[in-house]
Amino acid sequence: MTASGVADPVAREFLRKADPVLARVIDEHPGFRPRAWMDDLPPLDAFGTLIFQVVGQQLSVASTRAIVSRIEELFGGRMPTPAELLATDPQALRTAGLSARKGATIRALAERFVDGRFSDEALARMTDVEVEDALTEVSGIGPWSAHGFLLVALDRPDVFLTGDIALRRAIQRLYGFDHVPTENELIELSDRWRPYRSLAVSYLFASEYE
Repeated sequence: MTASGVADPVAREFLRKADPVLARVIDEHPGFRPRAWMDDLPPLDAFGTLIFQVVGQQLSVASTRAIVSRIEELFGGRMPTPAELLATDPQALRTAGLSARKGATIRALAERFVDGRFSDEALARMTDVEVEDALTEVSGIGPWSAHGFLLVALDRPDVFLTGDIALRRAIQRLYGFDHVPTENELIELSDRWRPYRSLAVSYLFASEYE
């Protein structure tokens, strides 16, 4: 991604040449900004991004934003720090719309930031695999949330969300599958987009949500 937020022209041209189906999607979105969907979100550090990822599990973007907004209201209009989250009555988070399970996951993450196992700097230094391994040690964090963190918080260029149903449906529609593609089919297809799978995913999401 360029400094202006517009899709990196080198990556965009690579994808156009690698995949004629994706090329059509790219041509339909001139000036595409892969992270434009984040414009209405509060500034997110690593912990805030993980709150967003956990809240968003099995929920629409609109529902996720509504709950995140209510969490912000609990903390004076901003996302909490890990220490603030731990000092908060879990019932207050339930009132904001978090399930007990999601609340426990967020508290477990907060504990790791407070005791130093996690930090923005440490996570940024890790490889994609190391980040996924570290995050999925936390109960309630699976590959979907870990990959979302890599995309949103770390802006990693080669992340693919095999478990995302909206992405699977977009691929089914665009590539003419007569079924929702399997994980193996998705991986085989996405290999042609390496090392820019994150940008390919962004274009596919844009085509689906429009």
